[in-house]
Amino acid sequence: MGVQRPTARVILVDSEDRVLLFRFTPPPPFEPATGWLTPGGGLDPGESVADGAVRELFEETGYRIERAQLSPVVAVSAGQWSSAEGTVYDATDSYFFVRTGVFEVDISGHEELERNALSGHRWWGLPELRATPDRVFPLGLAGLLERLLAGDIPDEPLRLPWR
Repeated sequence: MGVQRPTARVILVDSEDRVLLFRFTPPPPFEPATGWLTPGGGLDPGESVADGAVRELFEETGYRIERAQLSPVVAVSAGQWSSAEGTVYDATDSYFFVRTGVFEVDISGHEELERNALSGHRWWGLPELRATPDRVFPLGLAGLLERLLAGDIPDEPLRLPWR
């Protein structure tokens, strides 16, 4: 059993129905493949998942929201990963859905880990997301996004595959 590491992530969609994703390049010794992922990250001690989502969204994008703007948790993905130092983590990623207008992403609040692992960002339309050969996390995001854009917020969080 590893160290518990709950995370809060946000599926942020603008008024043009595009989702914001960050380009992620894992540091060694992880596999060298890059991928794309939603804004978010680990919770601070004692922090709720919803409060973590609000904080992480602001830190990673400069976009401030109120907790009431979050959907319920729409999806969860869980699995293990290891740090470069060999620590094994049991991660549970909780995903929220948020709609916003078009805005300029501000990455000045990135922490050192984010500055080292994130190498860019872009807004993706659903057709682009479906067509990309790149790895996108969470797995199954295109199908979930299609459902969310149609106004279908799941009653219970969907279980998405881990890596």
